[in-house]
Amino acid sequence: MSFDITLCETAWTARDPAYDGAFFVCVRTTGIYCRCVCPVKQPLRRNVEFLPSAAAAELAGYRPCLRCRPETAPFCPAWKGTLTIVEKAARLIRDEGVLDGDGSVETLAERVGVGSRHLTRLFRRHLGASPIEVAKTARVQRAKRLITDTDLPMTDVALQAGFGSLRRFNAVFQEVYKRAPSEMRRGRTAPVTCSHNSHTRDRKGLKQDHFVPGST
Repeated sequence: MSFDITLCETAWTARDPAYDGAFFVCVRTTGIYCRCVCPVKQPLRRNVEFLPSAAAAELAGYRPCLRCRPETAPFCPAWKGTLTIVEKAARLIRDEGVLDGDGSVETLAERVGVGSRHLTRLFRRHLGASPIEVAKTARVQRAKRLITDTDLPMTDVALQAGFGSLRRFNAVFQEVYKRAPSEMRRGRTAPVTCSHNSHTRDRKGLKQDHFVPGST
């Protein structure tokens, strides 16, 4: 990785907001990843690893903290010194959803002026994940914000977040958060008590499914 682990440690220990979103803190003992400013009691250093993006954390098997909400972290695609081309492509993925629907890595690469294979290499080098993996995380993060901050029906949440079907939305959300979107929506009416010690693992699926051609 192209970032300084010692600097990560310092920023995490101090909960320095200047580095919020620049990297994520992954706790091996619980399988949760957090922002460096998370207010939860910090775990032992030996149980922590630092990764450069939310996508890299989820690719490594970690799930988002419900207390600090990584999906609300300031946009910072990689560590200081990130190539402009990676930052531009990551913003297109997050803000414009260029890989949603029938979007492709080839089209994204054309928009930033490089080949698709080279763009994928740059993403792995600086973000620890491919453009497709970054897009998957972006969709889940959009969905989480809509679930938490709006009363939209789940079908609308899925479509606005960039998923091609409610079934796919449910499956990916369950994979990342280890709980169904409907359960997350119900739980928002009570105080959030997420910690590094426990997470609910129950699942309830939604029956309705709407398909958007070309989307996943």
